[in-house]
Amino acid sequence: MAHKADLSIDYLGVKCENPFFLSSSPVGSCYDMVKKAYEAGWGGVFFKTVGIFIADECSPRFDNNAKEATPWIGFKNMEQISDKPLEDNLQAMYRLKRDYPDKIMVASIMGSNDEEWTELAKLVTQTGADLIECNFSCPQMTSHAMGSDVGQSPDLVRQYSKAVSSATDLPVIAKMTPNLGNMEEPAIAAIEGGAAGISAINTIKSITNIDLEFKTAMPVVNGKSSISGYSGAAAKPIGLRFIAQMKQHPLLKNVQMSGIGGIETWRDALEYILVGSHNVQVTTAVMQYGYRIVFDMISGLSYYMEEEGFDKVEDMVGLALPNIIPAEELQRNFKIIVDIDHDLCIGCGRCYISCFDAAHQAINWDFENRRPTVNDECVGCHLCLNVCPVLNCITPGKILWKEDWKITPDEINFKTRYE
Repeated sequence: MAHKADLSIDYLGVKCENPFFLSSSPVGSCYDMVKKAYEAGWGGVFFKTVGIFIADECSPRFDNNAKEATPWIGFKNMEQISDKPLEDNLQAMYRLKRDYPDKIMVASIMGSNDEEWTELAKLVTQTGADLIECNFSCPQMTSHAMGSDVGQSPDLVRQYSKAVSSATDLPVIAKMTPNLGNMEEPAIAAIEGGAAGISAINTIKSITNIDLEFKTAMPVVNGKSSISGYSGAAAKPIGLRFIAQMKQHPLLKNVQMSGIGGIETWRDALEYILVGSHNVQVTTAVMQYGYRIVFDMISGLSYYMEEEGFDKVEDMVGLALPNIIPAEELQRNFKIIVDIDHDLCIGCGRCYISCFDAAHQAINWDFENRRPTVNDECVGCHLCLNVCPVLNCITPGKILWKEDWKITPDEINFKTRYE
């Protein structure tokens, strides 16, 4: 049995038993799937996006990025919104709320004009859904009137957020696309239009691999392919960045966020919480491991809270934000030199090669004894620490304070200094 603390948290006025949700995707696209997820322990589900439009899918539509022994670093999908009739999806949502009234149902919708957004908002409200998510962000729709093309236009995001929020009394969430440089602008537009919360991120436009036989991207569909959404562990750094930037914006700091992107473990989920998310959404990890991964997430977060003395998930939301600062504010007057534990060292030479070929030639190599040592050229970049395959073999060591640089650029005589 999973170790359980009180993981409940209020999200946009709705009490959730825990912050772990399925994201709007194939993993939550029918009654039986969501039923199994609820019973496995998930706090809620963002039901797969429904619309007036019924998707006609291609085959195959999945691909993945791998590295060495890691089978899935990233995952590419060419799925659109639900390929089921709208009536079937509405019936599934209604049955799920009837049969699992304490679980949270978020209806994800996508329209192509004001009328469709309004109609969908009214229909999903009637199912008993707790919240509505507006999908402004799917990167592989076959119509430019929907998906990430809409999400890149603050005016359309504002307009459709207003259409949906005017047609329902449920809290509305705007799902953001990462396929732009500044997410704050459309997020602010969504709030101005009446949205109460933000979901981020949706998948990233990508080409994961090139098929060398067909000379096209993968997956190959009758000799052709297309650019589409990228998810999985590789997307987590991007998702964390966007959530943190939005939460640090004065107009968004009090807006509740739902974090998405690369969440496979309780630690991943906690990282999103620490940068300001009130809940997290998962898809790609479920595709790999099934719904049961929530068991580990619940246990892991419960133990962490117990060990760190947190009584509520809410107490951890955003704790990392004050420590994430602009680059120009970072302290730069010291360097941390590494230590190498020669009892743990296996003599592989990776630290030496990486430092010599890609850093500062700060590691000497004893070829006879296969032994690395740090020399005075070390600047404390810690590349060696990151490539070392042995845990705690290379660790941060002594701190050296940098000498003051008192010469201005105008005073430097390049001829004499560098000859």
